[in-house]
Amino acid sequence: MEKSIILKSENLMKTYGTGGTFVNAVYRVDLSIYAGQFTAIVGPSGSGKSTLLHLLGGIDVPSGGDVWYYPQSESEGKPVNLYALSASKLAKFRGKHFGFVFQNYALLPVLTAWENVTVPSVYNDVPFNGEYAERLFDRLGLSDRKSHLPSELSGGEQQRVAVIRAMISRPRILFADEPTGNLDTKNGEELIRLLGELRDEQNMTVVMVTHDQKAAEQCDRVVRMSDGSVSGVM
Repeated sequence: MEKSIILKSENLMKTYGTGGTFVNAVYRVDLSIYAGQFTAIVGPSGSGKSTLLHLLGGIDVPSGGDVWYYPQSESEGKPVNLYALSASKLAKFRGKHFGFVFQNYALLPVLTAWENVTVPSVYNDVPFNGEYAERLFDRLGLSDRKSHLPSELSGGEQQRVAVIRAMISRPRILFADEPTGNLDTKNGEELIRLLGELRDEQNMTVVMVTHDQKAAEQCDRVVRMSDGSVSGVM
């Protein structure tokens, strides 16, 4: 079966610094992300993998190049060049189509787990689906933790809440930046398994940056970064 491209970068670049001192964090990256696949981006520290993820997800601004999103049905409309959109339209597009999970969880400390999950709906001005949220809390084993603050949850529980928050808008693509970095081996393996299962259940695409070789081995495809460029795809 032919694979369908859902996201594609063309000559993507991110440069830091000015004048004679600059660093190419991402340098002329052409990369296709295929719908329904679990893709890992790996590489040594400083290789540009997290910067690439942020550019692909529309949460950083490139120094050059394009990122195209390809709808998977006619009802979604035409392909979209993310960085041809205004900042406000990009934010709206990102909120509708993308979900994000970060290494540090990024939960609001004064809100309960349930309240943290409602945040994307508030910011994206879309109805909150409480029934779907209940199913996700149950699916991830957190039904009895909804009223707890982040400080009252373990690291693994906080990360699962972050996954629910990312999933609540039913994103087409889930981006995860070192999601197992603060977890022990057991919780890390469980999180990767859950992401794979959610990918299958929700017909979703997952793009994950990781330094964990075992986590990468569980993915469908591995993109290796070196000095800001893609050095190999497996």
